[in-house]
Amino acid sequence: MTLPSRRAVLAAGLLLTGPAMPARAQVADIGRASAFIQQTGNDLVAAINDTRASVAQRRERVAAVLRKAVDIQGVGRFILGRWWRQASAQEQAEYMRLFEETLIRNLSSRFGEYQGVRFSLGRTQQRTEDDVLVNTLIERANSAPFALDWRVAEVGGQPKIVDVIAEGTSMRLTQRSEYSSVITRNNGQVAALLAAMQQQIQQMAAREAQTPR
Repeated sequence: MTLPSRRAVLAAGLLLTGPAMPARAQVADIGRASAFIQQTGNDLVAAINDTRASVAQRRERVAAVLRKAVDIQGVGRFILGRWWRQASAQEQAEYMRLFEETLIRNLSSRFGEYQGVRFSLGRTQQRTEDDVLVNTLIERANSAPFALDWRVAEVGGQPKIVDVIAEGTSMRLTQRSEYSSVITRNNGQVAALLAAMQQQIQQMAAREAQTPR
């Protein structure tokens, strides 16, 4: 597995994918989805830009925002796809632990690059009856601004991010393909993916350790 590209990092960190829109999904509300993304974005930007706090403290703030904003269980199961049923209960639990850590570290390992990041809300549109697409513009110093589209659905009575579209590419589909490829190359062994995820987390942790306060 390789670390994500710089432009995709923020998208990957905030959400790698979403659920498969099962029966639990409810009718999405445009205004509620827009306000949810505005608040989530503001909370993440505040955490990233708070240089008074240590890197570890900022990581914990980011973690709290992501756990609240993302349906992590649905996210993880969708990405693993058909391999979920082939994994043992122990592998499933370890996968979900590593998956959550990956979400968090994707952002915390790049705090230095995203210092000064700004976030603005764009157009919101109904995608289907079940979800809404919220457009945002991400700006940071010495880099061209780029758009991220957030797919939001009502899950368990609360708005949740269920996909992020970066440069026209669905993060959930990209990550699902990558994870499946790792398992396939290793004779269908989910354990191989777990090892690759652990290695990736270690690489991101090492990068995070070099982040100036």
